[in-house]
Amino acid sequence: MEPEACRSMSDVRVGVDDLDKTIVALLSKRFRFMEAAARIKAERSEVRDEQRRRDVIDHARAVAERHGAPANVITDLYDRLVEASIAYELKCFDRDRGAA
Repeated sequence: MEPEACRSMSDVRVGVDDLDKTIVALLSKRFRFMEAAARIKAERSEVRDEQRRRDVIDHARAVAERHGAPANVITDLYDRLVEASIAYELKCFDRDRGAA
């Protein structure tokens, strides 16, 4: 159901719950890419790439603007997502190499 078709809060909640299932599934896949990155990168110092971080956040902002979403909110979410992704990738990098 599209949001514009909602006629009750029940409709809204069902739509949000369904969408959240999709979002979490996509985030799970995104974090699997972080696991792959940790496996592929040769040096721990390669995990944090500030230029790539800025590019990802800028891209998310541009996509949000194209879709009419609140760009500042999306930018904040992506800032937090990218930081969490870096932390997760570092954890995977260390785990894969037996670091403490």
